[in-house]
Order: sequence, then C-alpha cells, then structure tokens
Amino acid sequence: MDIWHGLEQIPADLEGSVVTIGVFDGVHRGHRRLIGAATRRARELGVPAVLMTFDPHPMSVFAPEKLPPRLGTVTTRADLARELGVDHMLVVPFTASMAKQSPADFVDRVLAGKLKAVAVVVGENFTFGYRAAGNTGTLRELGSVHGIEVDVQDLLTDEGTTISSSVIRGLLRDGDVARANWALGRPFRLSGEVVRGAGRGGRELGYPTANLYFPDTVAVPADGVYCGWFTVTEDPDAGPVDGDMVPGIRYITAISVGTNPTFGDERRSVEAFVLDREADLYGRHCEIEFIEHLRGMEKFDGVDDLLTAMDRDVRRTRRIMAQHQPAE
Repeated sequence: MDIWHGLEQIPADLEGSVVTIGVFDGVHRGHRRLIGAATRRARELGVPAVLMTFDPHPMSVFAPEKLPPRLGTVTTRADLARELGVDHMLVVPFTASMAKQSPADFVDRVLAGKLKAVAVVVGENFTFGYRAAGNTGTLRELGSVHGIEVDVQDLLTDEGTTISSSVIRGLLRDGDVARANWALGRPFRLSGEVVRGAGRGGRELGYPTANLYFPDTVAVPADGVYCGWFTVTEDPDAGPVDGDMVPGIRYITAISVGTNPTFGDERRSVEAFVLDREADLYGRHCEIEFIEHLRGMEKFDGVDDLLTAMDRDVRRTRRIMAQHQPAE
C-alpha cells in the first residue's frame, strides 16, 4: 500500500479511484464497514481503493481546546488500512486554509481533479467544506455533476450502541478495555519506546517492567492493572534483543497504568511486566495490547502488601490469557 503525504504526491497518471473519507481514528468496526464497502466497489470497478484521512485532526484547527486524545497514530491507521485491502492512503495536512475550502471546491479540486474519483463512500454523518457546510446530500449533488457515484453508509449500531471513536474513548476512560475492544473489533493497543522508569520494579520488587510514557494527546486506559500482550517491534537496524525475547512475537503481560502511589512517584506511566521473560528493552519500540481490566490502582501500606497484590495479578493474568490466543 502506498502512502501519499499531501495532494501533491498523488500520481498524475492516476486514472480512477474509489475514495472513502474520514479521520478514521482507531479504525473501529464502523470504519471497517466503510473501508470494506470502498474496497469491494473498487474491485468491481477495477480501480484502486483510496483511504483519505487527515493529520492533524480537523478539531485542532476548528476547536483545539476540544481536541480528543487519539486512539492511534497515522502509522496505526496505515497498518490497519493495509490489512483491509486499501491500495493507497492519502494523508492530508489539515490546515486553516483547507478548512476554508468550499464543498464545491473540495469535490472539484480534490475528488474529481486529483483523485479522479468514480465513487466515494462516506458515513451518514459526513460533513465537509467551510464550517461543515457540506453534508451527504451536498456530496450527492456535487458528485452527480462530476459523474461520481456516492455511497452513504449508515452508522454501525450494535447492542444498542452506535460505534464511534468517542464511545471508545469513553470506555477507555472507564477502564473497560474489553468493551472498547468489542467496539474496535481488535485489542486496543499502545506503542512507543521503552524508557527508564523509577527503577523499583526490578531492583526492589522482582517484577522488572518495560516503562512507557505518553502525552495527554494519546488515549490511555484508566489507571489500574490489566492483562494483555506485549510485542517488541521488529526493527532490522536494532539487531537482536539482549535477552530471551524475539521481535514480532506476542508475549503474555501484566500491565499497570497510572502513577506509583506506594513509592510516591507521580508520573503517569504504562508499565508492562512480561511473564516468564527477561530482556534489556531500553530504547526498543514495543506494542502493548490490552485484553481485560484486573483491578483499580491502589496505594498499599508497604512493599509486602504490594507484592501480594502483584502476585495475585500475575496469577489472574495467566488464567485469563490462557483463554485467548496463546503466545507463540
């Protein structure tokens, strides 16, 4: 799958496309339905499927104070889009000048002009153009002028819940990662570089952890303890891992999210204790997938009480993860 960063990278010899448009933050089940409709229509028409997304989030221009924490990076979107059969991903930098573009200009210049769209697939809540002046009706009207077929998909509702990125963020804020995973259609994941934390996990407790820190702009589950998977990202330039872990292999992990109240550490971190493995992961990139919530964050009276709870967390992690796909 090709990734075009900006309209100028779209090949001039592109002869047609089926385009689906949105932020696609998280690429949840509703997004997957849109993308699936676009890729199927593209195959029927014999043209490539293009996913058009925006970076940064349009809200950063319209109302930066309301910018929601992101569920994934552009790289995450690209990886998932590739799995879903998208041929090209167009990443459009969302700027103030683009926000002032009229609906007619967007269809004429971008969809018809640059992407040579023969069909467009959007959700029923799709809006576009200056001050969101365009909606699906506008898109149909303008599309007919250019011979562009417009497919408007209903929002996905399941078990009385309309699947959306906002709903998923709310579930993560509540620590309900199992329900968030249900809405996503996959485990919620965080990825980043392992850095040095307070150092107490291995030195004092016997539970060495891989520590990651994230800014407030990234959606992170509520403070607490979880179980899930840990994967060292494959990087040919990084060489083999110093230890008994192999890049690309998923390992069972217990995960702590939050501060370290027992030791007075106020930095909010994500710490992964990989069961039955030992490796030097500092500076390596990894991916953590959340499967279930085990308990909330607690402040213990002493190290012994903390160790008892951690031992219980590990035993529960083994029991729960045994019901999921086994580590390779």
